[in-house]
Amino acid sequence: MDLSFDTTLISWRGPAPFVFAPVPEDESDAIADVASLVTYGWGAIPVVATIEGIEFTTSLFPREGVYLVPVKVAVQRATDLGVGDDVHVDLHLEVRD
Repeated sequence: MDLSFDTTLISWRGPAPFVFAPVPEDESDAIADVASLVTYGWGAIPVVATIEGIEFTTSLFPREGVYLVPVKVAVQRATDLGVGDDVHVDLHLEVRD
């Protein structure tokens, strides 16, 4: 499953630099529909994400009705992105049959 969306980076509790890309509601609903086929437990969902042309692996997790994409520090530094910046995100989820 491949998804693309625009979002604004946010912070979440914890020591810095926890920066996340919230997945919009429609795309979060699509992920929720296949969550049982892609999760490895605790609601976390492995994905390949691309932001600003940088591809990285991470795991989505549900929070307050949507999913959050953790943006790795290496990606933040390479793209000079941080909280409040608008980004385009491409996600790839491997759906098991």
